[in-house]
Amino acid sequence: MLRLGAKLDDVIRYNMPPGKRAARTGALTRLINPRARPCDEQVIQSARGAVDCAARQRRWVLIATVLASVISYIDESVVNIALPAIAKDLAVQVAAIQWVINAYTLSLSSFLLIGGAAGDQFGRRRIFIVGVVIFAVASVCCGLAPNVGLLIGARAVQGIGAALLIPCSLAIIGASFPEAERGRAIGTWAGFSAIAAAIGPLLGGWIVDHLTWQAIFLINPFLAIPVIWIAWRHLPESYDPTAPQGIDWPGSLLVLGGLGGFAFGLIALPEAGVKNISVPAALVIGVLLLAAFIWHESRARSPLMPLDLFRSHTFSGINALTLLLYAALGGAFFLLPFDLIQVHGYSATLAGTVFLPFTVIMGVLSRWSGGLLDRVGARLPLIVGPAIVATGFALFAASGVRSSYWVAFLLPIVVVGFGMAITVAPLTTTVINAVPRNQAGVASGINNAVASVATLFAIAIFGAVTLSSFNRALDHQLEDPLLSFDGRQLIERARGTFVIETSSIGRSEEHRLQAEATIKGSLSHAIHLAMLLAAGLALAGAACAAFTIRQTQDPSIHKGQNPLGSDQKNASAPPGK
Repeated sequence: MLRLGAKLDDVIRYNMPPGKRAARTGALTRLINPRARPCDEQVIQSARGAVDCAARQRRWVLIATVLASVISYIDESVVNIALPAIAKDLAVQVAAIQWVINAYTLSLSSFLLIGGAAGDQFGRRRIFIVGVVIFAVASVCCGLAPNVGLLIGARAVQGIGAALLIPCSLAIIGASFPEAERGRAIGTWAGFSAIAAAIGPLLGGWIVDHLTWQAIFLINPFLAIPVIWIAWRHLPESYDPTAPQGIDWPGSLLVLGGLGGFAFGLIALPEAGVKNISVPAALVIGVLLLAAFIWHESRARSPLMPLDLFRSHTFSGINALTLLLYAALGGAFFLLPFDLIQVHGYSATLAGTVFLPFTVIMGVLSRWSGGLLDRVGARLPLIVGPAIVATGFALFAASGVRSSYWVAFLLPIVVVGFGMAITVAPLTTTVINAVPRNQAGVASGINNAVASVATLFAIAIFGAVTLSSFNRALDHQLEDPLLSFDGRQLIERARGTFVIETSSIGRSEEHRLQAEATIKGSLSHAIHLAMLLAAGLALAGAACAAFTIRQTQDPSIHKGQNPLGSDQKNASAPPGK
């Protein structure tokens, strides 16, 4: 998953009582974690049920929650880099590789809100420990999986563990630290999480190059053991006394079935085709289950997603922007390792370095982007930022097979990072300002879930678009009457997979090189087409902000000081003014 965050001092002041809001002492500059969900820090600030936690215990709280975040963020960032190696080693089609990511994302998206609700009711420490144990055991199963089916199953279980540990770890920080110390605690947690996300691709690439892809999953248990021990011995238990009773299991299962059916249909579409009954059936079932989920939520006593929040024009718009922007980022970042490793032939370690400027730029510019929010408000950055992100994806699409590492990858990722740095502060601030203050935590959780769903859909859609384009390009090459028999065999073998494997055994070296160049050119063309799709989604996000985000004249709105929500305070203001 990727990161859009709020400027820390604004989020802190948003949650301070009106008579005690501190004067601004300067924005806190920190690294921003591009793998975290949009409103993680706001989830910490919104945690209810504070516990009496001694200073010594708070240190243990930070150690345990930081290590837990490191586990989840490193895992999310290293797996993408390992995908080409997994596909090659297990000799699987693109659809299977998509499910290696989407099995995890599907479970995470479906149970993320359940994890937070369970922690509020049954104890955050208890659910946190359960989540870490599930995640660690599933990671071992991933590392030992002999085939892709077991790997996908283990990844799905891993996602359930992450859905329990992530929201509970955030709420534990919020409940354990008093208001005066919470900002520093968030800064520590965010900094270490960002470092983990930054080194994750580098570490994953090094492991893939020098060890084996299975080893990337075996890192997690070694980090999980101290987390479990610290949580069991030193973390205080906390609950939310105001949490509604009951867990919305039917809603969660409807989401699981609906998202799963929709993702299955999209992933199967390129190979099976529309005429295969399983594809339209899965899509129809997915849509029906998601419609049933909305119907259920409108009547549930303790809904996962209170639908009345979407009556806010701004809240609906900012979630639509999150969906579009996260889809663009998730889909593009899924394909980048294949472009780097398979098309251009770079090592996995060098491929991992591409993502480093993204984190660094967002961290370095976090103070500047927060000040920009104060000066011009949220609307303009939410239009300009995604438009710049779209430019970065267009630069990815404009590069060729022979383009250098600097031009084809580092320049575009710098542009994308700059666009996200402009977008990062206003997105979360707009989410929490769009609803009444007592619903800020729920709104943040929904926005986080929307970001995960965006990644789920993006990998399904981008994979389908890229694979269809790749297969069509190969079919066009196969029509060449001058193509040798050896070359034809190699090209036909490349269908359905993004792994370029052209063994020279029994084949002419000239024909092998010709076929390899053809396959690389076809895959590069298909990936660049997907990058144009990412650019279009980012531009659609900018348009969404232009039409749905209102420009307010009250500076306190931009600084998160609106107790009613921007829609309530500016109900009479026309859109765009």
